[in-house]
Amino acid sequence: MRRLIAVATMMLLAGAAGAQDAQLQAGDMAPDFSLQASDGKTYDLVDFRGEQAVVIAWYPRAFTRGCTIECKSLAENGHLIREYEVTYFMASVDPLEENTAFAAEQNADFPLLSDPTKVTANAYGVLNQRGMANRWTFYIGKSGRILYIDKEVRPRTSAEDMAARLGELGVDSAQ
Repeated sequence: MRRLIAVATMMLLAGAAGAQDAQLQAGDMAPDFSLQASDGKTYDLVDFRGEQAVVIAWYPRAFTRGCTIECKSLAENGHLIREYEVTYFMASVDPLEENTAFAAEQNADFPLLSDPTKVTANAYGVLNQRGMANRWTFYIGKSGRILYIDKEVRPRTSAEDMAARLGELGVDSAQ
């Protein structure tokens, strides 16, 4: 019986490792999505292909400390990001109404995407065991390919870091 449990455990661990290896990486095509946003619009990733880069900053939950700090950073310093040909979003699995209220409270001048079905979050591999998104930021080029995935997001300097990364990735300037 112990041997059976040990074999089953090893199979589970191997499967988990395989699932992690299957996560999106730079160079992969970004999964398409169609998500409602805090500004009342629905955004489709495919609409940006060939036009401009896209940044999606996934966050765990509206109205929590770290997410509030990150949203404020993007709202207060978004001008740095807008120096590039890019559309940027924050995204969570929160209901649209919650993200709309959160965006209004933080004076967000950019859309917050809602994925309450968790389909898109799952496609991006950001869901954690608590059913929330990990705080990861995806940089997607005009081609629709992932340029970079930041898994070490610093909420307080999110906007500055995002702008610096866009420059490092060679995203076209907005001028």
